[in-house]
Amino acid sequence: MQMRMEALLQQRPELRMKLAPQIIQSIEILQLPTLELQQRLKQELLDNPVLEMSELVEDEEDEIESEQGPKEERADSDEDFDKMEQMEEAWRDYSSQTRTRRAPSGEPDRKLEAMQNTAARPISLQDYLFDQYSLLDTPDELAEVAENIIYNIDDDGYLQYSLEEVVESMEGRATVAQAERALAIVQNLDPPGVGARSLSECLLLQMRGDPDDHTLARRIICDYLEDLYMNRIPKIAKETGSTVEEIKAATAFISHLNPRPGLAFGAETPPYVVPDIIVEYVDGEYQVRLEDDRLPRVYVNSAYSRLLRDGRTSESAKEYIRKKIQAARWLIDSIEQRRNTLYKIATAIVDIQRPFFEKGLRALVPLKMQTIAQITSVHVSTVCRAIADKYMQTPVGIFPLKFFFTGGTRTTDGRVRSRKSVKALVRDVIDREDKANPLSDDEIAARLQAEGIDIARRTVTKYRKAMGIPSSRHRKVY
Repeated sequence: MQMRMEALLQQRPELRMKLAPQIIQSIEILQLPTLELQQRLKQELLDNPVLEMSELVEDEEDEIESEQGPKEERADSDEDFDKMEQMEEAWRDYSSQTRTRRAPSGEPDRKLEAMQNTAARPISLQDYLFDQYSLLDTPDELAEVAENIIYNIDDDGYLQYSLEEVVESMEGRATVAQAERALAIVQNLDPPGVGARSLSECLLLQMRGDPDDHTLARRIICDYLEDLYMNRIPKIAKETGSTVEEIKAATAFISHLNPRPGLAFGAETPPYVVPDIIVEYVDGEYQVRLEDDRLPRVYVNSAYSRLLRDGRTSESAKEYIRKKIQAARWLIDSIEQRRNTLYKIATAIVDIQRPFFEKGLRALVPLKMQTIAQITSVHVSTVCRAIADKYMQTPVGIFPLKFFFTGGTRTTDGRVRSRKSVKALVRDVIDREDKANPLSDDEIAARLQAEGIDIARRTVTKYRKAMGIPSSRHRKVY
C-alpha cells in the first residue's frame, strides 16, 4: 500500500485578538509617570515634524482645538512651499532605511548634548582609594600588592580575601609580610575602617587616633560583639567588672561607628519624585488636580493640512504627511485619555480614603483595585497600569498610589481594617510598652485582640519584622 503526500490549500475561520497600534500606545502613555511622559513628548516633538508645542497663555489655549493648531493663518505662500520642500526631503530620509540622518549645519549635536547633560556616575570606592594612594610615596616592592588589596575591597569597605590568598594570586611577586605592610598603608586611607577583614577590626580602625580613652569599648568590640548584638548587657557587665551604666555608655559610643564604611561610595542616586496628582483641602472638601503643568501642550500644525490640500504637493510627500498627522493625533488622544483615566482613579481613591487624610494611618480603609475599577468603569488592568510609579501629594504627605491599596484584617465585630492600620496599631503598642519589660509577640497579639483585632501571634511577628522592629530581647533596656 502506498501513501501519497500532497500539499492542499484550505480555508478555515479563525478568531484572533490583536492590539491596534494606537491601543498599545495608549497603554504605554498611561503607564508613564510625569517626568518620563515629559521626556517622551520632547522626543515625539523631535521625531514628528507635524507636532508643535504651544507656548500660549491658558486663555488662548482653551480656544485651540488639538488638531487645528493656532488660530493665526499663515498666508505666506512662500513659507508653505518652503515647508513642502522640507517635507519632500524628510520623506526621502524617512523612506530610506540605509541613509543616516544628520543634523543641519549650525544645529547642536543632540547626542553630544545628551552626553554633556547626563549626570556623572558617582565615584566608586576603589577610585576614591586609588586617588589617595597615588599621592603616597609607596615603596616599589609594596606598590603592586597594595593595588591588589584595593582591587579586592568590596563595596562595604572590607577586604574580601585573606592576605595569603592575595599573595597566592600574585604568583610569588610578593610575600605575606609585604602584604601586611601594604594593608597597613591601605587601612590608613579614608574612609576610616576601610580594608578591614572583620567587623571588630573595622570598628577598631575607626577608633585610632581618638584622644579619649575607650578601653571598655575596645574590650567589648574584641570580646563581646555577639553578646552586645543579643543585648546581654548584664552578662557583659559581670564579666568585665563594669556597671550597667558604663556598658551602656560604651555601647552608645560604639553605635556611632560605621560598620560599613564603603557604603557611601558608588551608591545609586535616589530617584527624584515628582507627584502626578495634587490633593488640596479647600472649604471642607478634598480637591484633586493633575500636576501636568510640566508637560508641553502639543497640537497638529495646520500648515501641514493645507499642504495635503495643495495640488502641487507630491503624492509621496502627502502619504508621509498623512502618516505623521495620524501618529500625532493618536498621541494627543492617548495623552487626553491618560489625563481622564488618572483623574477618575485619583478622585475615587480620595473619596474612599478620606478617613485616612483626616485621622491618619489607623483609619486607612482596605481597598482593592477591583473596587476602583468598578467605580470608574475601567478594567482592573487599567487601574494597575495607571497607578504604576505614580505619586500623590496630599496635605499629610506624598505617597505612591499603590500605598492606598491594601488588604484587610477582620475585627471581632465583623468589620475589616486595613493591614497598614493594623501595623500602625502594633507599632503603637510597642511604643507604649515598658522598655525594661518589653512585650512578647504573644502579649502584643493578646492586647490587640482585647481591642477587637482578630490577629494571631505569627501575624504580629510578620508585621513587626516588616517594620524593622527588633524582638523583645533586643528591645529590652537595662
